[in-house]
Amino acid sequence: MARLIRTEKEVEGRYTEQWVVVEEDAAIDQWEAGPRAVVGQPVPRVDGYERARGEAIFTADVTLPGMIHAAVLRSPHARARVTQMDLSRARDADWVLGAIGPGDCHVLTDEPGFHGAPVAAVAAATPQLAREALELIDVEWEELEPLLDPVRRKELHEDPRRYERGDVDAAFADADVVVEAEYRTQTVLHNSLETHQSVCRWEGDTLEVYISTQWIWGVRDDIAEALDLPPDRIRVICNYMGGGFGAKNGAHDQTFIAIAIATQTGRPVRCALTRREENLATGNRNSTIQRLRAAARSDGTLVALEGEFVNAVGWKGWSGPTYGPMEMLYGCENVRTLTYGAKLNLPPNAAFRAPGFVEGTFGLECLLDELAGRLEIDPLELRTRNHADNDLVDGRPYSSKNLLECYRRAEPHWARREEVRARSEGPWRRGVGLASQIWYGGGGPPSYAWVRVGSDGRAMVVTAMQDIGTGTRTAMAQIAAEELGLPLERVRVSLGDSSRGPYASISAGSSTTPSMGPAVRAAAADAARQIVEIAAQRYHLEERVLSLKDGQVVSSDGGSWPLEEVTGLLDDGQILGKGARGPNPTGMQVLTFGIQVADVAVDVETGEVRVERIAAIHDVGRVINPLGAQSQVEGGIIQGVGHTLSEERLVDPRSGVTLTQSLDAYKLPTIADVPEIVVELLDIPDEHLTNLGSKGLGEPPIVPTAAAIVNAIRDATGADVRSLPVSREEMLRALAEAREKARGAPAAV
Repeated sequence: MARLIRTEKEVEGRYTEQWVVVEEDAAIDQWEAGPRAVVGQPVPRVDGYERARGEAIFTADVTLPGMIHAAVLRSPHARARVTQMDLSRARDADWVLGAIGPGDCHVLTDEPGFHGAPVAAVAAATPQLAREALELIDVEWEELEPLLDPVRRKELHEDPRRYERGDVDAAFADADVVVEAEYRTQTVLHNSLETHQSVCRWEGDTLEVYISTQWIWGVRDDIAEALDLPPDRIRVICNYMGGGFGAKNGAHDQTFIAIAIATQTGRPVRCALTRREENLATGNRNSTIQRLRAAARSDGTLVALEGEFVNAVGWKGWSGPTYGPMEMLYGCENVRTLTYGAKLNLPPNAAFRAPGFVEGTFGLECLLDELAGRLEIDPLELRTRNHADNDLVDGRPYSSKNLLECYRRAEPHWARREEVRARSEGPWRRGVGLASQIWYGGGGPPSYAWVRVGSDGRAMVVTAMQDIGTGTRTAMAQIAAEELGLPLERVRVSLGDSSRGPYASISAGSSTTPSMGPAVRAAAADAARQIVEIAAQRYHLEERVLSLKDGQVVSSDGGSWPLEEVTGLLDDGQILGKGARGPNPTGMQVLTFGIQVADVAVDVETGEVRVERIAAIHDVGRVINPLGAQSQVEGGIIQGVGHTLSEERLVDPRSGVTLTQSLDAYKLPTIADVPEIVVELLDIPDEHLTNLGSKGLGEPPIVPTAAAIVNAIRDATGADVRSLPVSREEMLRALAEAREKARGAPAAV
């Protein structure tokens, strides 16, 4: 029996209501906690050899007959107006195969609001020729004064986000201790290995789009809406992709440019961004200014938190939830936040691995360590005392929360701090710091999967989702293999094509596994049920005594038969199972939690900072693949180390022109910067969340890293670092300030 249910879906803290159809007869219970035959076992990626041998076909590898290449003319100014544009010379050149301007494609503009905004595009037989053809576009510009100061823009903001609970002013007035500080985070860039790119062609009246994307179906919807096309006349394909980190959640400009030129020329068109373009116009984690206050009683009880946040979102970005950790992480009754989204003549931001929460956690968790110092209370004890037992924002219980267990498992790592400090020698000072983590990760419907079992006893999972490099293909195979009682090598996964599988969720907001995994398990369970029914009829047994295990149909009475003996009865027939992702638990808040403990060494003479060790303990529900999960944690921490110590997009403060367009100017971490990483995942299923109990893991590992490192710097040196990245200049400034403070004199800035 089918039942229509209204539920909610969360992606990166943004909630939408969804109607879903639930097959009540198909409901299945969660597996017991702990590793099983396949699920919970460390498994290498099922597509690892294809990737390593160069056999995996990424969008960058797609070559179609007659394909031509596009290049984009981008604004050299942060704010300007095109007073005259002439494409005649480009269109008249025999070797230029296509040319479009603002009137030909809606993403091209004659009033660019940031350096790198797309203005026109051309196409030629090779990428090099296309770039040369840009010189044939005649443009006259009126350069306008850009608005680049987020503080000034904040003052012009008419509608900031406001939140308050309790009596904040009274709580501050009655507090025993109050600390306040201003924290700043920089703009950082995604820098996925595969740049934004699309290949588009018309096949009859169907538009085919090969794209590096985190959401196949979102791309289809974007194109359908923009071009007023029936969605089923658009086929979107992404078999493999080289990373996204939140920057590839939609169709984006390059897709519409390729479509426009393909429509003009009747030929397949590739529009692939260069690394410099990638660092100009594809999004970023925006900079923030955070003015924070915290108040506590002398026993360490938090009585009030207050924050004013300014998000420099760029020209057409969105203001992220920098306020989230302050409102959600601790059991504080009195909280007030004020958040401004400052629209500036800078490249727009985009979602970037826990947007807002990375920045907000840095400020809040550093402030909490300063508070712990004033109170002379152990920082881990302070966090434990202020644990939130339920969600104070919405008044809902958590579907599961094991943060106190994370704290308990962090104690041995935290207890090392005397030993670590004792290793200080010469100019090098060592210390240990920690920070808590809260983030979303529950996912939601709709998502669908099919499982096809052939007469040879092998299974194929079919769904039009994407594996963005996180190992999703492997996790889905493990889930299906576990439910079907098959060895993993007898399960394959077909994904990446909107015309060859059912609808699948976005791979963002730590939502892929909790959104898709339950649908795959439901489809596998449906197929398993049919196999058991056939076996019961074939061997004259009751269904209740039969199960699937190790590639066998097993009877509790003692008999067993190879699965292919049962499915082989069908010859060319197939067993088709279908599954859908059910609703989220009603009235509950689904979140992930964790803590990281960092060891650092600081050269107090040169300002050099080295991260030597990070222990990461996270609560993300059931772990499907411990090996893949560990890789996710390691990747998040390494990215977090880069954000903390070296990465920063720089712009000319007068013109707004981006200066760090190449990787020799924009400093990503290298293997030499990677610390020892110790990973511990609780692996406790969320008993209220779907038939799996799994939450997402893509974003939690990056959330507390910067705060843990900076708190370790404070432990090592006594210096309060309040601005990222912690360059040598920033470190030396903080050290000088600490010395002046110790002498009781104001520091020279």
